[in-house]
Amino acid sequence: MKKKLYKSVKDRKLTGVCRGIAEYFDIDSSIVRIVWLVLIFCAGTGLLAYIICAIVLDDNTNE
Repeated sequence: MKKKLYKSVKDRKLTGVCRGIAEYFDIDSSIVRIVWLVLIFCAGTGLLAYIICAIVLDDNTNE
């Protein structure tokens, strides 16, 4: 089965991007959230990447 990257519907804090990425890579969503925060505060590119993912990724309606 081919994996697809979706925003999560069941475990969202803002838009479900972090949980969707965590499901895709089969890791805990807290780890992905911490990585996003580090990218936002250190490089500043994390916020832009999050906004782009929130716009581009579809919702996972299979949940």
